Amino acid sequence: MYFCIKKEKNMTKVSVILPVYNVASYLDETFKSLLNQSLEEIEIIAVNDGSTDESEDIIRKYAAQDPRITFYSQKNQGQSAARNLALQHATGEYIYMMDSDDVLADKDALLISYEYAEKSKADFIFFDGDTLQEDGAAPISWNYHRTQDLEEMKAYSGEFLLNMMLDNSKHNCVVWLLLINHNYLKSIGLDFYPGIIHEDELFTTKLTLQSNNIYCLKKSFVKHRVRSASTMGKSYSKRNINCYLTVIDELLKWQKSPIIHKFARYTLSKVFYTGHQILFMEKFGVFWRAVKSGYLKYIGWKSIFVFWFKRKN
Repeated sequence: MYFCIKKEKNMTKVSVILPVYNVASYLDETFKSLLNQSLEEIEIIAVNDGSTDESEDIIRKYAAQDPRITFYSQKNQGQSAARNLALQHATGEYIYMMDSDDVLADKDALLISYEYAEKSKADFIFFDGDTLQEDGAAPISWNYHRTQDLEEMKAYSGEFLLNMMLDNSKHNCVVWLLLINHNYLKSIGLDFYPGIIHEDELFTTKLTLQSNNIYCLKKSFVKHRVRSASTMGKSYSKRNINCYLTVIDELLKWQKSPIIHKFARYTLSKVFYTGHQILFMEKFGVFWRAVKSGYLKYIGWKSIFVFWFKRKN
């Protein structure tokens, strides 16, 4: 005989989406930072994305201890598929998408974020974060502080924010700095594009440009781990470039507005400038794809020159 406990409507204030892949060394710290949150009305939806280490055992351990944790397992399909699966089962008023090796730095992070989102009636709010750089991880050239030039309790349009972030080189696409109103997310029918890395670039751009009701919270709530084995901790490869090209493909299918063209210039100029690091023989395929797509106007001659002629350090 099987029993099911139904939750009352809106009983869950925040659904935490947690895709998990081979992070056994960090999962205890991640779960503890979630279970120590002062906001008790949360659910944690963990999706084991085909881990080959002890990650699933750790998830099961915590799920057995706390009924707020729901656990799913699938063969390895990538972070997009894992998040989409979790979103199908989310019941919270708000969605928080956490990386499974990150830590919430404040025990009141979800409570403060939830209360601020409720007070402002935002489509989503965004806050700041800090990094935990692991030995051996490739250094990153940006930080996750974007709120200093903005005002709290002021509604911003997505187009204004994206323009400002691009102009000031502060654009950052990560979803783990957002608390998203679940009804807003449902209303725009947005999920994650499967099979690519840098999927946040596509998701957050669409999320942002469809809203005129975004608020910032001047708090740093996340400690984001940059690992040698993580997407951002690895050196560049042709897959990075191909996935960025897919993001631009999809955005231009969605709309060909001036802000999308601006985003394409900002993104692809940096992507191909950094792309000098990939193997020389791999450059021909990704460059030809950009040529066929008509993207040279976005890349720019300086980045093209660096892509072909700068040697990897």
